[in-house]
Amino acid sequence: MANNEVVIISTARTPIGSFQGALSSVTAAQLGSTAIQGAIERAGIEKDAVQEVIMGCALQAGVGQAPAKQACLGAGLSMSTPCTTVNKVCASGLKSIIFGCQSLMLGQQDIIVAGGMESMSNAPFYMQRGNTPYGGIELKDGIVIDGLTDAHGNGHMAGLLEKEIVPVIIPGKRGKPDIIVNSDEEYKRVDFDKIPTLRPAFSKDGTITAANASSLADGAAACVLTTKSVAESLGVKPLARVLAFADAAVDPQDFPIAPAYAIPKVLNKANVNKNDIALWEINEAFSVVTLANIKMLNLDPANVNIRGGAVSMGHPLGMSAARIVGRLIECLSSGQKGIASACNGGGGASAILLEKF
Repeated sequence: MANNEVVIISTARTPIGSFQGALSSVTAAQLGSTAIQGAIERAGIEKDAVQEVIMGCALQAGVGQAPAKQACLGAGLSMSTPCTTVNKVCASGLKSIIFGCQSLMLGQQDIIVAGGMESMSNAPFYMQRGNTPYGGIELKDGIVIDGLTDAHGNGHMAGLLEKEIVPVIIPGKRGKPDIIVNSDEEYKRVDFDKIPTLRPAFSKDGTITAANASSLADGAAACVLTTKSVAESLGVKPLARVLAFADAAVDPQDFPIAPAYAIPKVLNKANVNKNDIALWEINEAFSVVTLANIKMLNLDPANVNIRGGAVSMGHPLGMSAARIVGRLIECLSSGQKGIASACNGGGGASAILLEKF
């Protein structure tokens, strides 16, 4: 059985738009198309060279059949390109990359595009099928049900970056010029004076507020994966090599600390010491996620999420875990190793170990 060395030859992401903000008119698949096309262009390969597309998307209701296929075709890839949509909630984008790595390691494909996409602004409300009772029917928010509520315990979860971003072009209406969105939106909305006055989000005496929780957002991220031998044959210089990846699971109510169980698995698989890791990207569903995992893994906070995370940028569910892979590669120096990890609803986490070329 083949055990090919997998490399990442490009990454790209859209700007992250605030909920009902600049990207609210763009579907998840359209955002995915932009990220896919950007990653392929940065890789310097032909679109026909891509043999498979794997994209994460957590809120798929109303998106239409086969969101990954929609994104693939929107990016101008062939009708014959196999596509798969992955839903591992907040870890969807990273799990898509892991699936791509596994296929390449086994020799099933030579070049794969993988990542994640989400338009939380376009997530619909749900109405239960059946006879409408007297007094009407209650609409359910799809974001809450499919994105933020633990099905097990019914608990609610709630300038340096320019190289990462490919702009989203929104066609102008009625002869008006196109709108070009080329920067993240959410961090510009912060009001530091309001932070001390914010009320707890989930319980009267709680500590989670809008200031230390990630916000609903829209965006997409993608990367081009291949093997080292294929990259050499194409004359393409890889950005990073994939050394190992792993998943872990805990009690669903303990989902924030799941990365602390996935990360040691990755280190053990690669036979790498924790002290050899230069940088860490741990997705911030809430600030406490990163803080808890820093404490449990005894990490240096100065080396974690060094350019910010989802609390300041926004958290498009299907995108974020793919975004942190690109961020990690951008921040690492040549020869350094880094780990990206994301927890997910249901008590899971995924993690990946990379080495920068």
